[in-house]
Amino acid sequence: MMSRHCSGVTTGFLKKLPDPAVIGNAGSFFKNPVVTPEQCRDIIQRDPEIVHYPMPDGSFKLAAGWMIDACGWKGKTVGRAGVYEKQALVLVNRGDARGAEVVTLARAIQESVYGRFGIRLEPEPVVI
Repeated sequence: MMSRHCSGVTTGFLKKLPDPAVIGNAGSFFKNPVVTPEQCRDIIQRDPEIVHYPMPDGSFKLAAGWMIDACGWKGKTVGRAGVYEKQALVLVNRGDARGAEVVTLARAIQESVYGRFGIRLEPEPVVI
C-alpha cells in the first residue's frame, strides 16, 4: 500500500504533467539517481539546496528534476523538443519533433547535469 506522503507526492507530480492530447510527451524522462552517502555529502557541499531523500539501504536518491532545473533547462527548447515549463523531468514535443531532436536535447541535459553535479542521468524510456 502507498503511504499518504508518497501518494501526495505522486498526485502533485501528476498535476505537473502535460496532457498528451495537447502536448506530446513521454512523461518523466530521467530516473532519479541513487548515490552513496559520500557522493551526497560531496554534492551538498557544492550545492547545499539540492533535493535529496534518504533510502532504507543508507543511499540517497537525488531529485533529477531539481538538478535539471538548477542547470537552467526548465522551459528551454532545442529544435522542436523542449523541457516542460512546469516539470523539468518531462521532455515535450513542441511541434513535429523527430526522435533525434529529443535524443539531442536529452544528451545536452545529461552533459549539463554531469558537468555541474558529477551525476549521470539515466533516461527512463527505452530509446530505439
